[in-house]
Amino acid sequence: MAWTGSPVAEDHAGAYTHDRHDDGGGAKRWVPALIITTSLFFLWGMANNLNDILIAQFRKAFTLSDFGTSFVQQVFYFGYFAFAIPASIVLRRFGYKAAIITGLLLYGAGALLFYPAAAISAYQLFLFALFVIAAGLAFLETSANPLMTELGDPRTATRRLNWAQAANPFGAITGILVGRNFILSGIEHDERTLAGMDAAAREAFYRTEVQAVATPYLAIAAVVLLFALAAAFTAFPRARAVATEREVRDERFADLLRHPRLVGAVIAQFFYVGAQVGLWSYTIRYAGALGLSERQGADMLFVSLVLFAAGRFVGTTLMTWIAPSRLLAIFAGISLLLAGVAALGGGTIGLYALVATSFFMSIQFPTIFALGVETLGPLRRLGSSLIIMAIIGGAVLTGLIGWVSDRAGISAAMLVPAACFAVVLTFALRARVRA
Repeated sequence: MAWTGSPVAEDHAGAYTHDRHDDGGGAKRWVPALIITTSLFFLWGMANNLNDILIAQFRKAFTLSDFGTSFVQQVFYFGYFAFAIPASIVLRRFGYKAAIITGLLLYGAGALLFYPAAAISAYQLFLFALFVIAAGLAFLETSANPLMTELGDPRTATRRLNWAQAANPFGAITGILVGRNFILSGIEHDERTLAGMDAAAREAFYRTEVQAVATPYLAIAAVVLLFALAAAFTAFPRARAVATEREVRDERFADLLRHPRLVGAVIAQFFYVGAQVGLWSYTIRYAGALGLSERQGADMLFVSLVLFAAGRFVGTTLMTWIAPSRLLAIFAGISLLLAGVAALGGGTIGLYALVATSFFMSIQFPTIFALGVETLGPLRRLGSSLIIMAIIGGAVLTGLIGWVSDRAGISAAMLVPAACFAVVLTFALRARVRA
């Protein structure tokens, strides 16, 4: 196994032991906190993959191009990027609890904004609402990922984070089911049909499609705000969670540049998230180009997420025998091949290859994350925020995929995620050499 004892292992093991002895209640005290934390992986998985449904819905309701729909992901992942550092500051100064509650409140507020956005049929307001949701998710991911790596044996941190992240695909699946059944109407008019409608009927159709997104997001807001209330009455670790003023002042992003593994992880995460978001964002579009309906395309996306969940469990289990960096290299390499088939093969075979890629994407985000922060010691939280900032890849590369699709077709656009997986493969091979 690549995970061996190190200064960071002693530091975090000591921190955990200190928490356990100080609180007098043992590790059982943190069970409610870990339940809430694991639930966060579910909640942001649902938000992330509802975007894939929104892309299909807004393309129809606002008559957008592929590049125009990419703004859903561009704005969303820019929110991650913009709030990763503020989230890190709140985490280091005030601890896990404050960061998690802040994230949940922002998430809930963004979901509530869908109601006025639907009421006035404003695409720009929908984008702002998604930005607010993403700001909240930046707080949640910056908090939850390092929390799961710190509570327990550092040598099994990657496996522990992968097990916690197993809740993420279930959230993603839930998001797709909610979107398919409560947002997508299944009504798809071609340009000739729309042109034959009178102005009032056409406007009524567009308005109905826009308003379909409001109720699901109001329900999500209610659930998220209930979690915020529960978190307010839950104890979270404090002994090492809160940095002193001197520690905050002494920690600098420049110090992170001395850690090549972290720098490589940031680059790999940028391209991985771009590949994942791009593939899922345009699965329905890819299926539609083959003549499938939007709901049939959503079904293909659902299968993708089921495979993603299965891959998470299989991959995490395999880490018992295979070093995380080696398994990451294997999964990234297979993802590269499958994305290449989706790009160059096209047709039904290309669609199946695109769907199958999700199985091998499953472990990539948490494994890149854990490998990146493995040797950072007291810089772990700061390094975590840098990796979360790399999620901006979901904005940049999804936009690029949409741009290529508008000019060369959706199949050719899959060359972009194929190139992204090549970058992840390179990182995994380098991490394996240094392990």
